[in-house]
Amino acid sequence: MTDVLPGTVRSASEPASSGPEHVEQPVAYDGILLASFGGPEGQDDVIPFLRNVTRGRGIPDERLEEVAHHYRHFGGISPINGQNRALKAALEAELAARGVDLPVYWGNRNWGPFLSEALQQASADGRRTLLAIATSAYSSYSSCRQYREDFARELDETGLTGSMTIDKVRQYFDHPGFVAPFTAGVEAGLAELEQRLPGIDLEREAKVLFCTHSIPSSDAGRSGPHARGFGEGGAYAAQHEAVAEVVMQRAGRDVPWALVYQSRSGPPSQPWLEPDVNDALRELAPTGVKAVLLVPLGFVSDHMEVKCDLDTEAMETAEELGMTAVRTPTPGVDPAYVTGLVDLLLERIQGTPKAERPAETGLGPWYDVCRPGCCENVRLGFRPAVAGLQP
Repeated sequence: MTDVLPGTVRSASEPASSGPEHVEQPVAYDGILLASFGGPEGQDDVIPFLRNVTRGRGIPDERLEEVAHHYRHFGGISPINGQNRALKAALEAELAARGVDLPVYWGNRNWGPFLSEALQQASADGRRTLLAIATSAYSSYSSCRQYREDFARELDETGLTGSMTIDKVRQYFDHPGFVAPFTAGVEAGLAELEQRLPGIDLEREAKVLFCTHSIPSSDAGRSGPHARGFGEGGAYAAQHEAVAEVVMQRAGRDVPWALVYQSRSGPPSQPWLEPDVNDALRELAPTGVKAVLLVPLGFVSDHMEVKCDLDTEAMETAEELGMTAVRTPTPGVDPAYVTGLVDLLLERIQGTPKAERPAETGLGPWYDVCRPGCCENVRLGFRPAVAGLQP
């Protein structure tokens, strides 16, 4: 591991190494790194994959099998790898269409192709200055800092620390390219509810539930820079709430909405962000709400949490309660989303000034270089990470 001088950024390009909030100098990147979570692609992969997800926690296979049924229901195949192949191809096509001659390397945290393989391939191709984009739009440990720690660890373990740099684009929760598909989804979803329930008064008899992955409350409170003072839910909850408000404003419909959570996996004794989407549905049923629109605001594609926890469990709950439910799409490879991701890459390639960067909420544009102490994991503390000031 290479020592990092105080006030510098580990394994960063020269313009980012001194830690500016926004890098406003062009950088000659020679490769793009698409980083994601990864998922099993067959029944034999499921338990090894879950071991990777829970590494360091000492969870026995018997308990992992309790979670494995979600994957086994779909033949042991998570849709996320297929979706990332499609996203990689879409990014390559958009880059080529805009005259950007940069290869895209794809690596995962928990299943092949692994990040180490992507970095080794980039190195073998002579690439030394990578710009990373992760398939997570918001600020939290698992959606931002853990990727930065992954990059630092893999650089060390592949022996590339000192010869390769990795910067990371800003969190893009409020970038127009991310917001637009959700806005279109809400508009179409509300219209579908009106079609399925003629005469419904959406303002009184419907509710929009913006859904995202729950995380431990202690980690949520530490998401984002401490100096911003976001409160108990940290930047993670504040960003979701800000984007949900913008989506409803853009959709132009005065329908009540709420932010809800899903997919918690911690022990009952550990507080996680609430309410759970199923609990929220049960609370709505006696209030006269006949229809709900489920908006997977925390997700960029229809991976396992969306397919299981929303399309299966939440839909079953709504049906049991006699409520009509519609789920809106995730961005996936929506042209607006793909164009927006390339816009984010070009911001860093060209050194676009902060004042010229689009952001749909007052929270952005978010930082290019993460601030000190950002998104701490309470259980693990601070570990070496690239693309941000230490710790």
